[in-house]
Amino acid sequence: MASTSAPRAATLAGVLLMVVVSLCGLHGAAAQLCEDYYDDSCPDAYDTVKQVLINAHQSDTRIFASLIRLHFHDCFVQGCDGSLLLDTVPGMQSEKESTPNNGSARGFDVVDAVKAALEAACPGVVSCADILAIAAEISVELSGGPSWGVLLGRLDSKTSDFNGSLDLPAPTDNLTVLQQKFSNLSLDDVDLVALSGTSPTVSRQQSLPWGPHFRPGTMQVRHGPSLQLQRHKHA
Repeated sequence: MASTSAPRAATLAGVLLMVVVSLCGLHGAAAQLCEDYYDDSCPDAYDTVKQVLINAHQSDTRIFASLIRLHFHDCFVQGCDGSLLLDTVPGMQSEKESTPNNGSARGFDVVDAVKAALEAACPGVVSCADILAIAAEISVELSGGPSWGVLLGRLDSKTSDFNGSLDLPAPTDNLTVLQQKFSNLSLDDVDLVALSGTSPTVSRQQSLPWGPHFRPGTMQVRHGPSLQLQRHKHA
C-alpha cells in the first residue's frame, strides 16, 4: 500500500494543477502569458523558487499540498492574480479572513520566503501571482508528479475579493452546491471531480461522483491551458 500511495497522490496533484491553470484562462489572461517571460529579467527564478521549497519541505512535509491549495484558492476568486496574498487594510478585507481560508489556507510564510529570495536575485521583477503559479508546479514535481513549462507574466492584483472568496468550495457543500460553484466559472463535473476529489476536506464528507480520490482515466480535462500543460514539459 505504501508503495502506491505516493504515485497516486502525485498523479492527483498533477490533475489538480491542470484544472487550476484552466481557471486562469477563464479570466482572459492566458493568451498573454509565455514560458520564457523571465528568461532575460530573472533567468534563475525557477531554480530560486525550487530551492526555497526544498528547504521548506525539510521542516514541513505538508507544504507542497498547501502551496497547491493556495494557488487553487487564488485562481478560483477573480483569476490567478495573487489577491489571496493581500492583507486587510482600511476599506478592504483580505480573502485570507473568509471562512474557506481563515485558519485553513497555509504556506504564506514560504511564499514570503520565495519573494524575499527573488527580490534579492532580481528586485521588482517576479510578480506574486507568478510565484504562486511556479510554486504550485514545483510542488507537484517535487511530489513525484508531472512537470511542465509554466505560463508566466501575470500581474498582481491590488484588490482582494472577500465576498468572492466566500464562494470557494467548502467541505460542507453538497454536490448540487459544488456543481453550481464550478458552473459559475464555466467548469464542469469533470473539473469538479478533479479538484474536489483531491481535496481531503471535501472528499471525507461528500459523496462525489465515482467516489472520492478517483478520477476515471477516460475523462479528459478539456480546457486549452490544461492541454498546454500536458504538451510542454521540462527535459
